[in-house]
Amino acid sequence: MDSTKVTIKEKIAYALGDAAAGGITWKIMSIAFPLFFTNVFGLTFADAAALMLIARMFDVVTDPLMGSLADRTQSRWGTYRPWLIMCAIPYGLIFALLLFTPDFGPTGKRIWAYTLYLMMMAIYTAVNVPYGSLLGVMTDDDNQKNQFSSYRMVGAYAMGFITLLSFPYLQKMVGGTEAHQYAVLGAAFGIIAAAMTLACGLMTKERLKPVRAEKFSFRQFVDLFRNRPWIFMTLMALCTNFFNGFRYAVAGYMITYCLGGDVTVGALIINYTVFMAFGEVTCMIFGGISPAFTKWIGSKRMAFVWSAVICCVTSIAFFFIPMDARFIWVMVVVSVLTSVGCGLYSPLLWSMYADVADYATERFGTSSTGLIFSSGTMAQKLGGAVSGALIAFLLGIAGLVSETDAATGQTIVTITNESGVQHMVWSLFSLVPAAIAVAMGILAYKFPIKK
Repeated sequence: MDSTKVTIKEKIAYALGDAAAGGITWKIMSIAFPLFFTNVFGLTFADAAALMLIARMFDVVTDPLMGSLADRTQSRWGTYRPWLIMCAIPYGLIFALLLFTPDFGPTGKRIWAYTLYLMMMAIYTAVNVPYGSLLGVMTDDDNQKNQFSSYRMVGAYAMGFITLLSFPYLQKMVGGTEAHQYAVLGAAFGIIAAAMTLACGLMTKERLKPVRAEKFSFRQFVDLFRNRPWIFMTLMALCTNFFNGFRYAVAGYMITYCLGGDVTVGALIINYTVFMAFGEVTCMIFGGISPAFTKWIGSKRMAFVWSAVICCVTSIAFFFIPMDARFIWVMVVVSVLTSVGCGLYSPLLWSMYADVADYATERFGTSSTGLIFSSGTMAQKLGGAVSGALIAFLLGIAGLVSETDAATGQTIVTITNESGVQHMVWSLFSLVPAAIAVAMGILAYKFPIKK
């Protein structure tokens, strides 16, 4: 294929897809949902943990089926693009409804949260599995794949930075109760995400036709487990998403319970979204540098290893920072250094998935691009949900209790062991991710494809 046909405009259009998914919906779901569900919406910590785990069991089935279905789609828009075009509006609408707090009792709220969360996971799958798979049919040039992947990560992190940095100021501008603020911002961000997803579907091109297995067969699922690179890739993806999931989901609790609430530095309000926003801009920069870094290191596999080393060392360093708001800039700097590693490995992840899909086609004779990329989406959701569920579960054990007042409907959070909660939160942001980074590095080192 002539790679000159791939334009900057198309790369930007492709980036819009992850700006919507990774920069808006998933970013808010990862960093705000645990705190939103327990401290604003009114779920108990046990309910919040169960919600996220049940949704993951649901995804174990829906994600691979969506990948297989996408691989067999035929339309005038291609194989994967029609899913982005058709699902864009429902995607934004369901996201908005999920951040709305209805005036229901505890049982009604529980039903609302479970129903909308499961719907959100389903529509996220219907959009993001085809989106990821699209990378495998836009070009057969490895360098162009790396560039598309890099643009994707820059788009996700740039939009993530804008989302997280603006969130507390937008809340202040909206005013009213926290529930009202989340509802308004959910609607606004939902509209933006839908528009970006639609633009991505309409402005990209599918240049390659997958070698189809037209009839559904369980053999394609069996072939996955015969695909050694896929096994390693899936485990690596789980590690990266556990790593990010713990850090993002616990950030709100860290600011609230370890630092005594939002930290004001001059005109800057550093709440949990702003704190993580510094890392987003770092990831954006180093996501753009990742292709050059990979070329300098010599292979995607070893570039991933060194990225994991950076994440591990800086996460351990964070644990030794005093738990005091006066050290907020030290915390920001160390968190930013951790984001250097995240920024470097993020584009590699999806480029390596494309390599795994190519390997599968060569070995088994038919395309399973959608199915293979669906495991990346499943790993993303599994990592975010399990980390969020474990955080809610462990904080409940440590002494943090959330419940809804039966008379007023207001959420009441109490602490039975302040020191235990603080040390649990601090470890979940530092030592636990460090251990995950070690596993990530080992898996990357042993990854079978040596590109």
